[in-house]
Amino acid sequence: MKRNYVRQVVNIASTLLVLVVNFLANALPLNGKNTGEISDQFDVYFVPAGYVFSIWGLIYVGLIAFTIYQALPSQWDNARLKRIGYLYPLSCLANAAWIFLWHYERFPLTLVAMLILLLALIAIYVRLHIGREAFTFSETWLIRIPFSLYLGWITVATIANVTSLLDFLGWGGWGIAPEIWAVIMLIAATGIASLVSISRGDIPYMLVIIWAFVGIAVKHAATPTVAIAAWVTTGINAAMMVVGALLHRR
Repeated sequence: MKRNYVRQVVNIASTLLVLVVNFLANALPLNGKNTGEISDQFDVYFVPAGYVFSIWGLIYVGLIAFTIYQALPSQWDNARLKRIGYLYPLSCLANAAWIFLWHYERFPLTLVAMLILLLALIAIYVRLHIGREAFTFSETWLIRIPFSLYLGWITVATIANVTSLLDFLGWGGWGIAPEIWAVIMLIAATGIASLVSISRGDIPYMLVIIWAFVGIAVKHAATPTVAIAAWVTTGINAAMMVVGALLHRR
């Protein structure tokens, strides 16, 4: 019982850490630049329009809801929450570390933090058996959906982080045009998302991918190669979302 109480308190502190760090990152802002301004320093195509980043608001609402739910006395012995263990605090530490590294332009280290965050969320996702077990109504909205949304966005963010780092390092792309690399990244992300949809039937996860891809198409409307590829892969992801949902409904 005491061990579960400690985990609940650590989860609360971890969520507060993420919220405070992300607020200060843009309110101060850290190192004199907000997160988006630093992103705009890179000449890459796998970045969506600014409005797309508003999804962080939804993700944080979900994490707050999860934090409150898991802290309830009635959830002390929730087996599903026990499976998560301390992976959630690890994800929060990685999130906060990424913000500091990004704002102080330690770009190679940002990828390390992002990969830790991604792997922690994948581990949480797998341990929750999302798409493999039935969830109650409250668990669906307060556990499953928050982590599906979060993992969906970090899937996209990891690819974007890689492309930004390569641009920072001056990688020439083996002579392949940046627009073509963007198309390759869109296809790769679609492949990953399709596997998740088929294996898990996770609609919230797929909706995040679609949201991001539409944002890429909108931002790069003046670059036909990227915009067309983004719209086509958006359609493929939408189709795979339906296929995955039907497979798991059956």
